[in-house]
Amino acid sequence: DLLLSNSCIPFLGSTEGLDFRTLLLDEERGRLLIGAKDHIFLLNLVDLNKNVKKIYWPAAKEKVELCKLAGKDAHTECANFIRVLQSYNQTHVYVCGTGAFHPLCGYIELG
Repeated sequence: DLLLSNSCIPFLGSTEGLDFRTLLLDEERGRLLIGAKDHIFLLNLVDLNKNVKKIYWPAAKEKVELCKLAGKDAHTECANFIRVLQSYNQTHVYVCGTGAFHPLCGYIELG
């Protein structure tokens, strides 16, 4: 119904079926950050499909192998699912992911 009424703009930047997990809205700058499987997206709120920025942040290969050896599913569990997106200051966002059952965190400079 929303598409038919032209009252929404679907995000077309992810054809990979990336399991979206967390969102961070930055109204001041008109941005939306999306945490997904192995990716972080930075979208423009005016047009979600304009100037999409994407960071590929997979789990380390050795961590994925350990995850698979532990009996976990390689496609649904052994990845870096982004779980935390938190504003840190005016220029950085604190980000954490599962890292294939070996959590890792870092800072992204938004620039």
